Amino acid sequence: MKAQIVAWLLAVCGLAGCGRSKPATTGGATNAASSGGNPLTAPVDYVGAVGQAQKHAVKVVDTVQVQQAVQQFHAAEDRYPKDLDELVREGYLPRLPQLPAGMQYAYNPANGQVKAVPAKQP
Repeated sequence: MKAQIVAWLLAVCGLAGCGRSKPATTGGATNAASSGGNPLTAPVDYVGAVGQAQKHAVKVVDTVQVQQAVQQFHAAEDRYPKDLDELVREGYLPRLPQLPAGMQYAYNPANGQVKAVPAKQP
């Protein structure tokens, strides 16, 4: 009976890994730099993440708005505008939406694609 208990305990320890745990690994890149979960910096980390999310949302909404105006222009005129200012001149947009700081529009008049890209430094 004693041998069975010892065998059972050895089996349980073998299956449980004798209490050792694997070191945590990161599963790849994350959206923001981690501060290691420090509760003192959590409010700052949260505010920074909210700011980045807002900047991204503004960029996406503005780019989609301009892209839709380009598609409306194309449907009406059967061509893409020569530049984004033509959308304003022809009344498809009241004005070009202002992208977040450090971003600018990249427009390809050959296929009508609009992207928000980092602004080139002079």
